[in-house]
Amino acid sequence: MSRAVTASPSAGWEVTVYYTAVEEFHDGDGETVTGCRTIRCAHGDADLGDYPADFVAAVEEEGTGRTASGRYLNWSYDVGFWLDTAPRDTAGRALRPFVSAAADPGVLAAGTRFRIASCGHADDGSAPAAEVCNRLRAGAWRVTDEFTPGRGGARHIDAYIGEETGPGFTDSPWYLTLAGATLLVSEA
Repeated sequence: MSRAVTASPSAGWEVTVYYTAVEEFHDGDGETVTGCRTIRCAHGDADLGDYPADFVAAVEEEGTGRTASGRYLNWSYDVGFWLDTAPRDTAGRALRPFVSAAADPGVLAAGTRFRIASCGHADDGSAPAAEVCNRLRAGAWRVTDEFTPGRGGARHIDAYIGEETGPGFTDSPWYLTLAGATLLVSEA
């Protein structure tokens, strides 16, 4: 017999988005990146190529980036850089847009499912763009990733939205932090 799953509303959440940087939308001075040529390595010293410095910075901030060759340059504080065939979380699972989320394990355990019931407001107090809020609310989120230690905190989740859509993405309505959001957290 299967058990019923209920969702409990939980208010007062901070929701930030994270995304896959795309090399072609970045430029500037080149930076040589060293790391692992595969996911089965940590803190390697292989030459992974030269990339625009702002792309490398975005990969370090967001965790992943698609290179011009179509490979993914991933980064995690406990592994360093590595090249891969997909954007991945710190445990090596492929990230899925509008599904994958990160949280502190002590706040929401790995595997916890949730929906965003209310987007709350942006940092400046304004409402997020309706298109963005509606898409975030339509996501079927699951905690599959965890924050870099010290970067999460109580009642804070990161929601993965896929690849950046063009140059200047961080100035778009999609790059946001929401405060006062309400989650519907599933309980088995």
